Amino acid sequence: MFEKEKRNVCGTWLILLLSLSVMVVLAFLLSKTPGKTLKWFFLGSFQNPYYFGNLINSAVPLIFGGLGVSVALQGNCFNLGGEGQIYAGAFTATVASLALEGLGVPGGVLALGAGALTAGGIAALSAGLKTKWNTDELITSFLLSNALILVINYFVTGPFLDPSTNLQSTRKIPEAFRLPLILPPSSLSIDLFFALTAVLLVEIFLYRTLPGYEIRMSGLNEGFAKYGGIDTAWNRILPMFLSGALYGTAGALMVYGTYYGTVKEFAAGLGWNGFAVALIAGAKPYGVIPAALFFAWISSGARLAMQFSDVTFEIASIVQSAVFFLVSSPVLKEHFKQKQRV
Repeated sequence: MFEKEKRNVCGTWLILLLSLSVMVVLAFLLSKTPGKTLKWFFLGSFQNPYYFGNLINSAVPLIFGGLGVSVALQGNCFNLGGEGQIYAGAFTATVASLALEGLGVPGGVLALGAGALTAGGIAALSAGLKTKWNTDELITSFLLSNALILVINYFVTGPFLDPSTNLQSTRKIPEAFRLPLILPPSSLSIDLFFALTAVLLVEIFLYRTLPGYEIRMSGLNEGFAKYGGIDTAWNRILPMFLSGALYGTAGALMVYGTYYGTVKEFAAGLGWNGFAVALIAGAKPYGVIPAALFFAWISSGARLAMQFSDVTFEIASIVQSAVFFLVSSPVLKEHFKQKQRV
């Protein structure tokens, strides 16, 4: 078992190194100053506390997203609605925060819970459709997400638009609900500790509790699980609900710690990146942290390279796409499976 885990880790490192080599090639092809571009891409995020803090802060929603996808994958479910669920969780938490301002801190906790429950219910709906009519949750979660984004855009830019700003955003949440910063002047707040706690709780839930065991057994072999008395229908809905709730929590915490309101389509791309983080981590909660930091580092490095050299931010999307392609490549998977059999 240890040898198998070691090979899996080596395979992941190889994939990441191959992806970074794409960045090196692109720098020499697209930049007139490739050395400067690579310096800012690889080392720029560590230049000062501001850049470093923002890097860590951008990893927080990816940790929650990676955990959400990992829980779903452990139950053999596919949640492609992460982007809409983050957006829905953020918007619900924002509106609830404004409505519950008079309750103080307990109101903020309730608003956070409302965001998580809303997103969890949206994801669970796809699982319910799968159970009832055998519709593919991969497709329904994706379509629901796209529809949600359009609906929330209407509310953000319409009835809930903040007239005091030029941004397409809702009104700001009460200051009492905003999370304290821990590395100013960066945007990093104590939401980092929420993310680390979530990793620990998901790890315990999946591998130390009966419901977590039933989810994993249902995901590994539904027929065997049903024969053993496990309610496989419920264990299709539960992981999808938890997946959506984790995504919704990510959105709510981004409001509480970074944006202080719901900005139009601020969650763009986070759903897919969360999926890639989970794939890199092998759907293991403890692997989500380094995977999320890696993706955040790519985005932060590309942003700084764009700012201080002559490349565009889209270079990050190319590198992230390379990671996604390589980590899901059936050729590489078969290669490492063969090495594991040796």
